[in-house]
Amino acid sequence: MTPSDYIKNALRTESPYLFEETNGVSPRVEHATIGVVTEAGELMNAIKRDKIYGKTLDHVNLVEEAGDGMWYLAILADDLGVSFEEIWDKNIAKLRLRYPDKYSDEHCLNRDTEAERKILET
Repeated sequence: MTPSDYIKNALRTESPYLFEETNGVSPRVEHATIGVVTEAGELMNAIKRDKIYGKTLDHVNLVEEAGDGMWYLAILADDLGVSFEEIWDKNIAKLRLRYPDKYSDEHCLNRDTEAERKILET
């Protein structure tokens, strides 16, 4: 499945919204953002169960929660009118500027946010 196919298939399961745009934020962006945060919390909970309660890390559950997060990101991408590929390309270009060779604390702390923004705006 291609990334574009994934978005198309994910949107097939999107339900109608019971609320309207608020302060220029569409219900889809709001739903997607809340959903991504919720799924991140579920991933963290899986790690907590392993680290704090000594449960075996459930890889099947991690894949499920990652997939749920991707579903929300598909809604966000569609509402913003961008593809996953465009998001990925811009992110990698930004990271190449920030970390020319590899991650370093120095590069992390001394970023050229204006140059990064220009990359993201293209």
